[in-house]
Amino acid sequence: MAKGLKPGMVLADVRKSFGKVEVIHGVDLVVEEGEFVVFVGPSGCGKSTLLRMIAGLEEVTDGEIEIGGRSVTDLDPSQRGIAMVFQSYALYPHMSVRDNLGFGLAMANTPKPEIEQQVAAAARILKIEPLLDRRPGQLSGGQRQRVAIGRAIVRKPQVFLFDEPLSNLDAELRVSMRIEIARLHRELGNTMIYVTHDQTEAMTLADKIVVLRDGVIEQVGSPRDVYEDPANTFVAGFIGSPRMNLITAAVDGAGKILAGGTEVATTIKSPTGDGAITLGLRPEHLVLAEAGPDRLSARVDFSEYLGGTRYLYCQLADGQALVAESREGPDIEAGAAVHFTWKPEHLRLFDAAGLRLR
Repeated sequence: MAKGLKPGMVLADVRKSFGKVEVIHGVDLVVEEGEFVVFVGPSGCGKSTLLRMIAGLEEVTDGEIEIGGRSVTDLDPSQRGIAMVFQSYALYPHMSVRDNLGFGLAMANTPKPEIEQQVAAAARILKIEPLLDRRPGQLSGGQRQRVAIGRAIVRKPQVFLFDEPLSNLDAELRVSMRIEIARLHRELGNTMIYVTHDQTEAMTLADKIVVLRDGVIEQVGSPRDVYEDPANTFVAGFIGSPRMNLITAAVDGAGKILAGGTEVATTIKSPTGDGAITLGLRPEHLVLAEAGPDRLSARVDFSEYLGGTRYLYCQLADGQALVAESREGPDIEAGAAVHFTWKPEHLRLFDAAGLRLR
């Protein structure tokens, strides 16, 4: 952790078992105070379970959770200094927005003037002041999600927890709400932990991304770190849309790499006895070129035109799939032969176990 920064939250060897089945396997993580951290991974990877353990909604089987420098492992959720925003809005339909925002404070016997002050402040931050006298049934999905976030704000938590809060919204609303949540983080400065399976949300919102698979952290880093320098083939294939091309290759006795029927202009000492290796190249780093040595040659299966860019879905001579991004030049028809080159600094190499070589 950088000098002068304080931990907002610490997970130390945190484990979770359901009966004899362990689903979270010794997670260690430090979240700095004020950081926006996103847990991302495929369905069933444990990201929501880990968030619920932080919230106190799931019991910790082993390990310790600290928030603001104190252990909260065995504390009730109400004593942890957290507020959680769920995928479902969970608003009381018979109450006004004003009453929904202040309900938690009222249940805690907070004086009425203080409730009014906190509700007014949250409504101002979220720009929902004109909605205070409406009921949830009179609101759009985006407005209801703002109310749910406002209900968390009034509690003045140390840590905000978001469990896939935008998944029920349509695509346009998700974009606008991402912007709203990013603005909210800048304005409040609280530590925020956000769970999503949406890579775009992770890449655009996070200060730090935590990539999970099967209850294990595969990589922790900034969005740029996990995109440009994936620690293994799982991260390389999961982060990015389209994903990084992962091309099975071999290394001969001289250290030359053979991929897709082509000798690649890179040499490496074989990491395994059989010389197995995987090449990683992002679609945007593949450049259309004339036929020649040190090129990946392929045949186009499908060309996807998206206005500002175009994706070429190709097949190498040995049958492996390859996706390339092409922003300029004429349209390329299915069946056309194409050839690609790239800059050496964009090539990522992985060993037979899928771990990063360079």
